[in-house]
Amino acid sequence: MAVRAALRFGFGTASLLAGGWVLRALHGTPASLGATPAEIAQVARRSPHYRDGVFANLEPPSGITMDRELQRMLLRDLANMGSLGKPPGPVPLADEPGADITASRAAARWYGHSSALIEVDGYRVLADPVWSRRCSPSRSVGPQRMHEVPLQLEALPAVDAVLISHDHYDHLDIDTIVALARTQRAPFVVPLGIGAHLRKWGIPEGRIVELDWHESHRIGDLTLICTPARHFSGRLFARDTTLWASWVVAGPTHRAFFGGDTGYTKSFAEIGAEHGPFDLTLLPIGAYHPAFADVHMNPEDAVRAHLDMADRDSGVMVPIHWATFRLAPHPWAEPAERLVAAADTERVRIAVPIPGGRVDNESVFDPWWRL
Repeated sequence: MAVRAALRFGFGTASLLAGGWVLRALHGTPASLGATPAEIAQVARRSPHYRDGVFANLEPPSGITMDRELQRMLLRDLANMGSLGKPPGPVPLADEPGADITASRAAARWYGHSSALIEVDGYRVLADPVWSRRCSPSRSVGPQRMHEVPLQLEALPAVDAVLISHDHYDHLDIDTIVALARTQRAPFVVPLGIGAHLRKWGIPEGRIVELDWHESHRIGDLTLICTPARHFSGRLFARDTTLWASWVVAGPTHRAFFGGDTGYTKSFAEIGAEHGPFDLTLLPIGAYHPAFADVHMNPEDAVRAHLDMADRDSGVMVPIHWATFRLAPHPWAEPAERLVAAADTERVRIAVPIPGGRVDNESVFDPWWRL
């Protein structure tokens, strides 16, 4: 029962999916798995961070590793979770989830989980777009959305780039990518190796930009910089064959940081020193558990990361990676409540958008999740 619960809730990636029932669910959907390790290696091997067929984090494990005791704790917590991780009622959506944009400003519109439209100095960057009902290689098995998509893909404005942080299913979704290739003209800017997945899905080579950590790509006056994260990758059984990353979105006047999915890392202070201070940080606050503390931040970690990269008075933190998919055994609203408490203690400015809502440094605090 515990194992089945762990598989159902996902742990954020299909790399944990195993067993005959899962393989049956995957039957007929091999395309979603993406490229093979051999296909990925053709590009990945140019990186100094790629050794013996895999990428590695810059920091060794902190000592909190997935030992047997933590495995048992995780499985027990997942099995006993019940409805704890679900919202107590329908999750509200923004009344007008359009795409306003104001020049000379940093803002973000959040579509749920880690999907966000980042606005910097008149440019629009769509990060980690996932519009599917499940974050899974299967349309019938895997974590399911707990709120509707606030805006249909076809209604998105023209974007200047599509950013991907890594290849887990809750951040890289085949159906969304293929639809964006049809409805948008923007390039897909991705960490090394993920281009192989996109090529497998029919994305033209000319629309794929693959970067290693510390490499950058310019679009007019906008610079996108691939920066380190502390995480892992994998879409089924092979792990770490593609790179994971955070991103700097820098315009001529303002700049934003997109964390994607990561554990706390000393790289944040280095990124802040080199590319900050940031007007806006989008940082993950959900899907935490002691069993994977190295690779998933909790809300207190996120506040600490924000302070590494942004000015305490002028910078604004926007939480992501919560509220949409159940990926860990904590109550649905707990990440937001812990964030509010930690931000208050550290005097950090936060803006927590409702799904589909837009926030900037003038946003008024609204605890919309208190249903």
